[in-house]
Amino acid sequence: MTVSSGSAGWYLRRLSRMGPREVGGRAGDAVRRRRWRSARPHCPRVTGARFTAALPAGTLASVAPDAAKRLVAEADRLLDGHATYFGVDRDDLVDPDWWYDPKTGRRAPWGYAFDVPYRDEEAAGDIKQIWELSRHQYLTVLAAAYAVTGDERYAERVAAHLRSWWAANPPLRGVHWVSGIELGIRLLSWVWVRRLLDGWAGAAGLFEDNPAALNQIWHHQRWLAAFPSRGSSANNHVVAEAAGQFAAACAFGWFPSSAQWRADALRSLEQQLRANTFPSGLNRELATEYHGLVLELGLAAVAEADAADVPVPASIRLVLLRMTDALAAVVDNRLRPPRQGDADDGHGLVVDGSGTHRWGSLLATGDAVFGRLPWWPEVTGTDVRTPLLAALIRPDARKATGRPASRPAQFADAGMTILRGPEEIWCRCDGGPHGFLSIAAHAHADALSVEVRHDGVDVLADPGTFCYHGQPAWRQYFRSTIGHNTLELDGGDQSVSGGPFLWTRHARTRVLAADTSDEAVARWGAEHDGYEGSVHRRRVELTAASQELRVVDEVRGPRRAVRLAFHLGPTIAADLVGNWALLTWTRDGEERSAVLDLPGELSWRAHRGESEPPLGWYSPGFGRKEPATTLVGTGFTDGAEGFTTVLRFRG
Repeated sequence: MTVSSGSAGWYLRRLSRMGPREVGGRAGDAVRRRRWRSARPHCPRVTGARFTAALPAGTLASVAPDAAKRLVAEADRLLDGHATYFGVDRDDLVDPDWWYDPKTGRRAPWGYAFDVPYRDEEAAGDIKQIWELSRHQYLTVLAAAYAVTGDERYAERVAAHLRSWWAANPPLRGVHWVSGIELGIRLLSWVWVRRLLDGWAGAAGLFEDNPAALNQIWHHQRWLAAFPSRGSSANNHVVAEAAGQFAAACAFGWFPSSAQWRADALRSLEQQLRANTFPSGLNRELATEYHGLVLELGLAAVAEADAADVPVPASIRLVLLRMTDALAAVVDNRLRPPRQGDADDGHGLVVDGSGTHRWGSLLATGDAVFGRLPWWPEVTGTDVRTPLLAALIRPDARKATGRPASRPAQFADAGMTILRGPEEIWCRCDGGPHGFLSIAAHAHADALSVEVRHDGVDVLADPGTFCYHGQPAWRQYFRSTIGHNTLELDGGDQSVSGGPFLWTRHARTRVLAADTSDEAVARWGAEHDGYEGSVHRRRVELTAASQELRVVDEVRGPRRAVRLAFHLGPTIAADLVGNWALLTWTRDGEERSAVLDLPGELSWRAHRGESEPPLGWYSPGFGRKEPATTLVGTGFTDGAEGFTTVLRFRG
């Protein structure tokens, strides 16, 4: 079901997922928004402000030459006015229009921020395209290029763009004052811009001696203090809000309210990092890119605390440590984590050029800050961000206890199990909760799905996300049950969608067995109740000697129509004959292959790049999609002991 996020029905469904406390808080927010429409106070006068959170001497000398080279190449492209966001190339960044969406050609309307219909693409354009540039993470790249080269062209471009943005986006006017996560990330970017420009003669004149900058910094923090994400929306957004507020209150602590903002943001950050993270260390949204975003935000916040000599609760460092160990545990041999749930290419702090491995960078930072464990995978790449963060974050003198002695394969609280076999076979089995909080905003209807890779190549792939707003049919497909490697009954999803970021009924999943201790055969089994009156049960076995993955699906309940889908990665060619498929691909110039024996009880067909309805697609990143082969078997649930699928890799 496709549902508009601006309809009256959506508002009622959204209200039904809130508790009384959240309803009361949102009612107070509504009153405050009405009051702020006409009552906009001025930033208090600031005198004697100084920036004291510079990088320690010698930090930049530790940046690896190849990482610096990538950074400068990216900065030069930006200096020429070129960038790519979500698959859309831009060549207008010498003097950007801050409200323009290059994808649709529309401009967001002017007006009081809370009146802007930002969810309506017809009225405002693609909001992700408009917001992304104004996170100012491209400015942190330019500032970092200045820091490593001393070339003032980069600093001057940063200054020109900040002055332009501040003039075009006065407080509470327009689309950039609507969402707290945007304000939080933007504040974090400004902190790092100021830090990286510290050697430039114009830095103080751009920030602490500039009334326009002070006005913006104060109003951003006032906004975040007034409108935190609440209740069912307290996911990665609230972490970004708290991290940005805290960073600014530490580095730009020039206002009468700075101490209070800092204390409140630190309290929120501590609470929300714990609330958003399973004890095992995985993010509760079960959307891997948000695990990365939250980890980046948390590390950046700790860096600001240590730079400002602000004590932070030990629980914050412990959560970040567990998140880092969990990331090290779940990546494949090419350091790629699972493709699970929503992914929108969001980052907390960007100071690197394109080509830098995001997950390798996070593990390198984890090594520098917490120390790697013997079972961690090796990180061979370099990045700029790691030495900068490591120079600010103080190593914890206390030895963390309870870190895994060997590489974990089971994360019971998150319902994730990783099966590993020879020849770098990697398989993720999904038996976890349907997302986080009552709306499960970034969840997909993917219960019992599997994701299989061979030497880092997607063989049975999670297709990804592609879009959020503006293209409801595609949003629905990429988070649907048929859009994942699992079983669909009667043409419906396991969980019920009430909007693009709202699920009104959640499938409940239970892991029945998970044994990864046997080196010969690793096993996993789980079931879910998402289809009323029926239970879908799945067993998965990975046999090392034969390099064979066996998947058995059972449906207990009345006779129902079934579709069983297996989505192949975009580099996999498939030759389907009956219920047998030969899969071939190339890795590092070497041809590889596997055989997929599909259940003979079903009728099989290959789909590729179909649009009405969507089927046979893979999204390598937000806003991008490419055709890929999906094998779909159709039939009925009766008359079969179970549907058995066998994937055999060839040596």
